[in-house]
Amino acid sequence: MPPRHSSEHPRNTALWLRRHGARFDIGPAPYTPPRPGEVVVRARAVGLNIIDSIPRVAYRAVLPWVRLPTVIGGDAAGEIVEVGAGVSRLRVGDRVVGHALGLERSRNRAAEGAFQQYVVLMERMVSPIPDSLSFAQAAVLPLQLSTAATGLFQPDTLDLALPGVDAIEREETVLVWGGSTGVGSNAIQLARGAGYRVVATASPHNFGYVRSLGAAEVVDRRSPAAVGELVAAIGEQPLAGSIAIGRHSLRRVMRVASLVPGTRRVVSSATAPAAGLGSLVGRRGVRVRGIWGAALKDTPVGAAVYTRFLPAALASGRYAAAPPAEIVGSSLADIPQGLRRLREGISAKKLVVTLGLP
Repeated sequence: MPPRHSSEHPRNTALWLRRHGARFDIGPAPYTPPRPGEVVVRARAVGLNIIDSIPRVAYRAVLPWVRLPTVIGGDAAGEIVEVGAGVSRLRVGDRVVGHALGLERSRNRAAEGAFQQYVVLMERMVSPIPDSLSFAQAAVLPLQLSTAATGLFQPDTLDLALPGVDAIEREETVLVWGGSTGVGSNAIQLARGAGYRVVATASPHNFGYVRSLGAAEVVDRRSPAAVGELVAAIGEQPLAGSIAIGRHSLRRVMRVASLVPGTRRVVSSATAPAAGLGSLVGRRGVRVRGIWGAALKDTPVGAAVYTRFLPAALASGRYAAAPPAEIVGSSLADIPQGLRRLREGISAKKLVVTLGLP
């Protein structure tokens, strides 16, 4: 392992996207030392996300600012091998998980894509993990955690109270439509970590899983009576906010929000392109906003979640790295097949590829 500031850098290898429409290919990549406020992580496991699996030619439309060639991937777990100037919270050798931001407009460099051996991460978007948590299971977290946190806590979304170790119980409810999804699994836990009661939807075979994350009530998302059942489950306790996850969720969540007391703010992870969506006003004053999962990286929310809340919550067992990981490979070469599998659809799990584990 290199020292804190090494003049002899290790060799790096990455899964490259070299041009629009091209196949991924594996090749050498420069080892990029960290700048101030950054760390370099030897990736031991990476998570696969829907945005990674979009047809490669579609990157031009969905992420038009991305400079090619590049390295994609948003979820990385591994050991820190080098820290940049000003980083004191993290040290070489720490086991961590972090949100890789190489595709973000303001970052936009291959060194920050997760699908490589040595990835550069923003220190404020990295959390230590306990020895009891495997790299593979930790890798399910970052993008889905960031998306949920952005939707719940950013001032321009639901603006809820931030989660904390000793959060007070609040007499308000958060609605999570899509509770068994990766974003939903994190939204439930984050809302509970902030003291809110949670009502969620899921398929019946996932009810137990969603309740285990902290949901007080769960309704069958496919039920024709789902809206009425959610209204009954929320009851007279004011609604603090709602998050709509997945296809066909937004209309029904807006309907629920219009029928119960409390806020009529709704955020949606299913509205694209979320990065450019302003606030929309619907029936009975329901206000909808899209979620761009990395928006918290430049606000106090990112540090609040990754540096102050998550490390202690994971270490104490109060926060679960969820959903469960399904390992679909053990090298960079296995990522493309894993992405094809992801496009076929999954439920209540996250696909992960390990990298160089013993």
